[in-house]
Amino acid sequence: QLQLAESGGGLVQPGGPLRLPCAASGFTLDYNAIGWFRQAPGKSREGVSCINMSGGRTNYADFVKGRFTSSRDNAKNTVYLQMNSLKPEDTAIYYCAAAIRCFAGTINRNEYIYWGQGTQVTVSS
Repeated sequence: QLQLAESGGGLVQPGGPLRLPCAASGFTLDYNAIGWFRQAPGKSREGVSCINMSGGRTNYADFVKGRFTSSRDNAKNTVYLQMNSLKPEDTAIYYCAAAIRCFAGTINRNEYIYWGQGTQVTVSS
């Protein structure tokens, strides 16, 4: 069974960077994409980005384009979310999840089957 573990969360000042790793184990060939989602208090979980482990195709939500970058290290079975120019509204629990494929358009949580436990990111001065 596929297992995902996020790390790297913490407190960061506005404008600062943070990098979140998502380590995967127990891979199956059916699940080729890793997505990042976030959930702020009182809000629904929203898709942030996704990446295909083979080919490296990426997709980003409009509200993070130009600030966040997703990358992969296939040798380590790890996907990274590099977050730059962080804003207070980026404060949320960030989750990684696995799907069959990363498609263009809205990153739909219903397509993601396996989920990590999440890591808290707080952007505040």
